[in-house]
Amino acid sequence: MSGGPAARKNPGENPWGGVSPFSIKTKLGALVVISVLITTGLSVIAVHTKTELRFITVFSMIATLLITQFVAHSLTAPLDEMTAVARSISQGDYTRRTRENRRDELGDLAVTINAMADELEAQDSQRKELVANVSHELRTPIAGLRAVLENIVDGVTQADPETMRTALKQTERLGRLVETLLDLSRLDNGVVPLKQRRFEVWPYLSGVLKEANMVASVRAGIATGSGSHTRTDVHLHLDVHPPELTAHADPERIHQVVANLIDNAVKHSPPHGRVTVKARRGPLPESLELEVLDEGPGIPKSEWHRVFERFNRGSAKRPQGPGSDGGTGLGLAIARWAVDLHGGRIGVAESERGCRILVTLPGLSSVAS
Repeated sequence: MSGGPAARKNPGENPWGGVSPFSIKTKLGALVVISVLITTGLSVIAVHTKTELRFITVFSMIATLLITQFVAHSLTAPLDEMTAVARSISQGDYTRRTRENRRDELGDLAVTINAMADELEAQDSQRKELVANVSHELRTPIAGLRAVLENIVDGVTQADPETMRTALKQTERLGRLVETLLDLSRLDNGVVPLKQRRFEVWPYLSGVLKEANMVASVRAGIATGSGSHTRTDVHLHLDVHPPELTAHADPERIHQVVANLIDNAVKHSPPHGRVTVKARRGPLPESLELEVLDEGPGIPKSEWHRVFERFNRGSAKRPQGPGSDGGTGLGLAIARWAVDLHGGRIGVAESERGCRILVTLPGLSSVAS
């Protein structure tokens, strides 16, 4: 919640900056001043009118108590409301909010509570969506594997190599899903160490593209349904300039980034399309700018901020070419987290055609930080 209302630290600071003239300190100070003025005024009146002191004392106490009661009510009423909202939040009800109609410390507290409730509500929604999507994704390979094994046990099919390959396919898919979820968990908890080193970009990226082509060829005969493409009709093109370009990063993590971006681009490419991977020198020493461009339908600008969310498959109704599927929606999330580990940036960039993903890695500056 940093950067929002909760980030303000000075009591009485209003949303427009500065200290509010209606802070609680100001109100309590005014209460003291008014009480003194009332007592002094009544004492002066008593001297001039020769009124007994005990009446003046009673009137002064009554006036002071009435003003104090008014101020106290204005302070305790919102606190009671905030207590009720906080109690609801602690019981799992994130829908209640406090009123933000004050310009004092209690107003800042109300804004902070509402921001906290918004964050908790969003996290609760993401947690429920995560559980539902993980259950859905794991159910398919488990059901397929169970069906194959039941057919073998019941004698419906024989345990021939083709049947066992089908079982192996479902097992591999299940393993990939679990491995991906474990990667996300490690990245979230910050337990994935970076092993950064200097490497030559051209031979490194060339190896990643060759591996992507090889894996697609192997899988082309059997549809995996795992979210990894099985297409061999899409041409992968590498553009590195200058050819001797070097970078400083964790090669294993960057492999995850490039492989997932290529996989996503291939799945959404038209038949016999082209996916281009570009690499350029960044502005800092050993920094790197990577770009993956496809010729697919592209991503609407309104969806750019959601592209790297977990289990987000985008608004496309179906993949573009044969051998494509909707995937799990985890690949781009993995790419974003791997880039974040380096202190870099990843996002969708403007493009005349298709989708263009731009990755910036800070190079040696990330070591100093």
